[in-house]
Amino acid sequence: MQKLIIKGKKSLSGVVEISGSKNATLPILAASILNNKKIEINNIPIVKDVMTMTELLKHIGSNIKINFEKKKILIHNKNEKFKTSAPYKLLKTMRAGVIVLGPLLSKFKKAKVSLPGGCAIGTRPVDLHLFALKKLGANIKIKNGYILAEAKKGLSGANIKFPSISVGATENTIIAASYAKGITQISNCACEPEIKNLISFLKKMGTKISWLSKRKIKIIGNRNLKSISHKVMFDRIEAGTFIIAAALIGERVIISGIEPKILKKELSILKRMGIKLNINKDKVKVLSSKNIKPISIITEPYPGFPTDLQAQIMVLMTKAKGISKIKENIFENRFMHVPELNRMGAKIKIKENLAIVTGPQDLNGAEVMATDLRASVSLVLAGLIAKNRTIINRTYHLDRGYERLEKKLRNCNANISRLN
Repeated sequence: MQKLIIKGKKSLSGVVEISGSKNATLPILAASILNNKKIEINNIPIVKDVMTMTELLKHIGSNIKINFEKKKILIHNKNEKFKTSAPYKLLKTMRAGVIVLGPLLSKFKKAKVSLPGGCAIGTRPVDLHLFALKKLGANIKIKNGYILAEAKKGLSGANIKFPSISVGATENTIIAASYAKGITQISNCACEPEIKNLISFLKKMGTKISWLSKRKIKIIGNRNLKSISHKVMFDRIEAGTFIIAAALIGERVIISGIEPKILKKELSILKRMGIKLNINKDKVKVLSSKNIKPISIITEPYPGFPTDLQAQIMVLMTKAKGISKIKENIFENRFMHVPELNRMGAKIKIKENLAIVTGPQDLNGAEVMATDLRASVSLVLAGLIAKNRTIINRTYHLDRGYERLEKKLRNCNANISRLN
């Protein structure tokens, strides 16, 4: 099992170029199933989840070529004998694999998709995905760990109102409705930047999609799709992670290749904590910051503070003078990193979905265990500011969502290495 070894207390300085978004790439790859014309997707991150999704598409029947150097994927679905099943072996490590359910069902009128795996951060049920697809005309049952879906007459447009906001269910429904007959309206949908990037991709292919309000979308289905080229947006969670790393122990770090306006909430919170930021059109410069202030945060759907940065900012809270609080409103089991941070010297108490952080505390290196993608990177951040050596086990969680993490940190003077 691979491990990361970090020798802490080395100040960071340099430039970090942010990769394309994993969370934008995955639904775009799933949506490519709808199109038989040539598709070019640029700025993809070379991470495990994206590679797993390309393997899933190859299994289904897509013709895929990956240019790792140019971070480009070429797709041509010319194989007429498409499989309509997504097996457990390919979905067991990747929650987002269920996103192929919508396009398979919409295009081929049937689908058999394994219930997903991914991070162990709560139940994250697929109920809302199935709720919406049933509204579009699907018959669905779950048997032996698989979702069995069928729509003999094809999917038809419908009015769908989600009882709660779900990013994955919104994406699955948008993709399915894009190939369905007629008009679909989706209310109380997620409005994350990654969803807007997916909609941009679908509109380029020929689907008519419009925002009726902040959380309401109108989709006119279209099956006459065009050959396109599309650029994936930057990874806002990776950007936030490196900005927090720089806030923790940076002297002068530039986070480049981003759109700061998309990070408005995160940057606002960091400024309130006393972090010195110079914000430009496509980059943020983080300067050495002392006297970090405590803060209270609630995780919320976009444009609120993202749950995917909750673990990282908790590490920053350990340096703040006073009591900080994080209320986790998205997932019910997302404080699994807290025992590991406490082992390193943090003072964090959990009360249901509330974490209470008392600072400032000096962290000490320890051997720790990563439990999920974002928790694992919070342990890396803790290792950067801890005295002595930190060893992080289960690095495969990191590889699912961060491209060349160690190299990017080493380029900024961090002492971090991987042990096979």
